[in-house]
Amino acid sequence: MTPAAPRRILLADADAFFVAVARMVDPDGAGRAPLLIVGGTRESRGVVCSASYEARQFGVRSAMPIAQALRLCPRATCVPVPRRVCGEKSREIRAVLERFAPLVEGASVDEWYLDLGGTEQLYAGETLADTAHRIRLAVKSETSLSVSIGGGTSKLVAKLAVERAKPKPGTTADGVHVVPPGEESHFLETFALAEIPLIGPRFQEHLAALGMRSVRDVLPYDIATLGQWFGAREAQWLHERVRGIDDREVEPHADAKSISRDETFPADLDDDLALGRELLALVTRAAADLRADGLAARTVTVRIRDRDFRTRQASRTLDTAVISDRVILEVARSLFARLRAARRVPARLLGVALSSLAGDPGADQLALFATRDAEDETERDRQLARTIDRVREKFGDASIRPAGLAD
Repeated sequence: MTPAAPRRILLADADAFFVAVARMVDPDGAGRAPLLIVGGTRESRGVVCSASYEARQFGVRSAMPIAQALRLCPRATCVPVPRRVCGEKSREIRAVLERFAPLVEGASVDEWYLDLGGTEQLYAGETLADTAHRIRLAVKSETSLSVSIGGGTSKLVAKLAVERAKPKPGTTADGVHVVPPGEESHFLETFALAEIPLIGPRFQEHLAALGMRSVRDVLPYDIATLGQWFGAREAQWLHERVRGIDDREVEPHADAKSISRDETFPADLDDDLALGRELLALVTRAAADLRADGLAARTVTVRIRDRDFRTRQASRTLDTAVISDRVILEVARSLFARLRAARRVPARLLGVALSSLAGDPGADQLALFATRDAEDETERDRQLARTIDRVREKFGDASIRPAGLAD
């Protein structure tokens, strides 16, 4: 039997996407700012959505409170996230990528996995890295935005490789980094465990207590030994992870199946009030993204990963598709309560997913009938949600927030 050809997976990651789009929208303002933070105003108490490379040199990072970012970089200019234009530019980039690969999966608004399996004859004589460079040039030429591209035989390797691809001060990176087949383990050896996706802070603490801080520290141990420390399932997962083994497929319709947002906590949370606040933040983000894509959802799912890595979830499918924060939050809270009642242990991750998606047919229509149940969506719910979106697009995400997220 002829062995299967190695998979050819790329991850295209738009460089400082929100910053780049903001500069396109306002070239006379944001475009001239040498230092730029996108995500709110100087007076807001929100967090940084994205920082320009200039701001990053001062230590500014995504998810950092804006007040802290401004202390590090006082000359920074803050502008709101141009959500509508970001959606437009995201679709433009994807259209270019789909000309090069038969399978393209949107991992987020600014990341796309490409599976070039079966294109070997089409790109005969061209290495995967050469193809990636051509893709990068095409995206820049047609959208005026730049992407960095990582590649390898799995999604995990491509995800790590794209970080090495990004041009940064002090590096020789040129925007493309492809790991050749057979070199996965050697490539993974160059990473700290903290850099590996889904190895969160709590797990890092457990590993560090055993003297393991880098991938190289884990490699000498077999699955049986790791199982004595972490359990069979976690041992198998870690054993494969540090070797770059990842069988996940590139799913071209995955981004159309659901919109999900999750948060891995720096320390496990066991307080329902704190978890409820996180749930509210996740619903707010997911619902806003749902509306930005012109979609509505019928199914709401809440996912919890417990301290012992056990992942649990609960879902509810509504009779009609909805878009409003109020209704989605109502459903999410009831699902969350069910999960917590079934098993009340500290949580390390909380997630919300919206699925059974369809185009929002009520975008320009009025509701014909009044509704009665708390989980029925009214026209007032829909209009309020869209009004909030317009305010945030103009003045920043922190300009209007749920009371439960107020400082």
